[in-house]
Amino acid sequence: MSKNNISFILHEPQLSENIGACARAIKNFDFKKLVLINPKPIFPNDKILATSVGAKNIIKQSKVFQNIEKALENIDIVIATSARFRNKNIKHINLNDLNKIDFKKKIAFMFGSEASGLSNNEISYANYTLQIPTNPEFKSLNLSHSLIIIAQVVSSIIKIKTRPFQKSKKIKSASKKEIQSMINLCIKNLEDINFFKPKEKMSIMLQNLRNIFYKMDLSDKETRILSSVFASLSKKR
Repeated sequence: MSKNNISFILHEPQLSENIGACARAIKNFDFKKLVLINPKPIFPNDKILATSVGAKNIIKQSKVFQNIEKALENIDIVIATSARFRNKNIKHINLNDLNKIDFKKKIAFMFGSEASGLSNNEISYANYTLQIPTNPEFKSLNLSHSLIIIAQVVSSIIKIKTRPFQKSKKIKSASKKEIQSMINLCIKNLEDINFFKPKEKMSIMLQNLRNIFYKMDLSDKETRILSSVFASLSKKR
């Protein structure tokens, strides 16, 4: 899963300032790909570069297309942003639903022009439409604000799905030897009380036990505690 799979497409953006601000938003969350379709200002220009601040590299490496079909040729899933619900045969999703998107594929978020957004024709190229929850009495969002909200959500999702669970440095994971020693103690106690019945199922029962303990991701301290518990149970008999 890589952020390089994500593109942000601006369809017929009208204001240089918004294009620059969108580039800045993209770089804020370490995305790389800005795509423009038929931009109204001359691209690039000094105002775009000025408002992009430290994101000039995003502007310089962006791609410009004259029509939507060319822009989407290498995209797997298109998510069109819209301030209003479209009465079309298309799946409508919200920000929480982005967690279900397969970000291993090439994903594009498409934004409409500042004046009119995306038309139904442009929406027809999308797999989904996405609405950002806002005040129902005032749904208008600046182009770069819409983009940065989505960029932040997607960035968080990708981090959660790709980064391993972080543990305290003081916690030491149990070694395979420690876990196996604990399991052997557990098995011995179970054998002493004739737990494994019928005998022909003992093998699969042991496999299931090992699966349970190994899935727990036990610390060395937890392993010692469980070993003490098993040892105490044998003494009680």
